[in-house]
Amino acid sequence: MRPEAAWSPFVGTERSANMENNENHKATNPLTWQTEPVWDRLSADERQQMMAFAEGYRRYLSTVKTERESVEYVEQRARAQGFAPFAEKAAQGIQAGDKVYFVNRNKAILLVQVGARPLAEGISLVGAHLDTPRIDLKPNPLYQDEKMALFKTHYYGGIKKYQWLTIPLALHGVTILPDGTVRRINLGEAPEDPVFTITDLLPHLAKEQMEKKLSEAIEGEGLNILVGGLPAGQGTGGAAAEKEANRFKQAVLEILHRHLAMTEEDFLSSEWQAVPAGAARDIGFDRAFVGGYGQDDRVCCYTAAEALFDRAGGGRTAAVLLVDKEETGSDSNTGMRSRFFENALSELIYAATPGGDRMPPELTLRRCLFNTKALSADVLAAMDPNYGGVLDERNAARMGFGVAVARYTGSRGKYGTSEANAEFMAEVRRIFQTAGIAWQSGELGKVDQGGGGTIAQFLAIYGMEVLDCGVPLLSMHAPFEVAHKADVYMAYRAYKAFLEGDG
Repeated sequence: MRPEAAWSPFVGTERSANMENNENHKATNPLTWQTEPVWDRLSADERQQMMAFAEGYRRYLSTVKTERESVEYVEQRARAQGFAPFAEKAAQGIQAGDKVYFVNRNKAILLVQVGARPLAEGISLVGAHLDTPRIDLKPNPLYQDEKMALFKTHYYGGIKKYQWLTIPLALHGVTILPDGTVRRINLGEAPEDPVFTITDLLPHLAKEQMEKKLSEAIEGEGLNILVGGLPAGQGTGGAAAEKEANRFKQAVLEILHRHLAMTEEDFLSSEWQAVPAGAARDIGFDRAFVGGYGQDDRVCCYTAAEALFDRAGGGRTAAVLLVDKEETGSDSNTGMRSRFFENALSELIYAATPGGDRMPPELTLRRCLFNTKALSADVLAAMDPNYGGVLDERNAARMGFGVAVARYTGSRGKYGTSEANAEFMAEVRRIFQTAGIAWQSGELGKVDQGGGGTIAQFLAIYGMEVLDCGVPLLSMHAPFEVAHKADVYMAYRAYKAFLEGDG
């Protein structure tokens, strides 16, 4: 019997005791603030919408595992929703109601729905990042050792290295041949595909390893991926066969040449990522959670894009910005610190302004950026009953209680943060309350425990209003992260309400 037949999430439309208790609490003590589970706030129809939305997200998460795949997916969805490449629209001029997008080197994308109000008045922006922690191949990765073929790697972003051992890995990426031909690899996802793995030491011989700190037990140079174990050719037999060098490496090269027309040198112009193989899954008897790789921060990318696609419109221009390299500091020409966002806005301003009405373009751009209001859509740490000691329980986000806002991120003394001011916080509260959004407040951890940042600080340098707002996660940065479906749905609704606002 299928689980959903016995454990349907749609059973029961009665008002819960928790909902009544919370409403009674508000009636008797209106001075306090008490959050409640999202499920208790939803009607039967809304619960079905929540589950249906989460299923679409789960399918997306199962197939989209790199920045390039994310941009390609969002671009295809945008075209289906009536968006066009900016260059196709710019020639005849940009007008209110137009839907356009900009792509930066297949690793970042800006979606824009143009409003009637002048761009100098600013835009409503939701920004997120497409990149996720993973294992990258080194430029010259393939080698042979102990009659096995392996890949040398360089991990990307903040990972716990031990979590990546002994799990099935898939290879996603592209190889660009010298003539410009693009060869794609996506191997390890289909049931009939082989997978790859990083081996670990058996516990019988791991005495020294297990006495080390977790951060030192596995070295970065030890994250080598097993990719082959059969030799090339027939060999010559006996001792002579042992002298033949690199037959196992050669066998892998022959397979790659046969399927991708590449040689070993072509690894230099390749971007291959090793990611956890397999689909995202529902978690729990009640299917309350989604588990899968890359939810930091693709859960916010998906919900933000879908929010813009479903936006009812408004006088203010609305945009969703999805960028690369946040996990390594937002650098590079596809990260938030690049000029992609500025350049795209400059192009939009020029194309949307009649020649006779143009003020100096640089001034219009600066006014637009300064007057923009933005949500930095990134995940937060959720309260985990197994590790409650690292979070301040009075200020921690909780699973299933809605989208979480963070006034500030950074670490310890608020270093490396963008802190939203009280006025903008009040404005976002009003938007969420008016739209009936279930939301909560969260932080990344106790003051001296650690911390982290988002793209908010790089948006804030333009003078715009910025607030961090995203989905709480369990097991953040692990190969298998966990989100609550109610929080995913409320993030979508929150971003949609914000993008529809004209404040």
